[in-house]
Amino acid sequence: MVPPVQVSPLIKLGRYSALVLGMAYGAKRYSYLKPRAEEERRVAAEEKKRLDELKRIERELAEGDTILK
Repeated sequence: MVPPVQVSPLIKLGRYSALVLGMAYGAKRYSYLKPRAEEERRVAAEEKKRLDELKRIERELAEGDTILK
C-alpha cells in the first residue's frame, strides 16, 4: 500500500472554497425555486378539485339521479 501524499494547501483551499460556493449556490437556487414549486402545487390542486367536481357531476348524470329528471 502506498503511503498518503501531502496535499498542497492551495489545493485544499480550492476544494473547500468550491464546497462552500456550491452550498451557497444551492441555498440561493432553492430559495428561488421554492415559491415557484408552491405555486405549481397550488395550481395543480385547484385543477384536481375542478376535475373531481366534473367527474362527480358526470357520475351523477350517468346514474340518472339528478334534479333534471
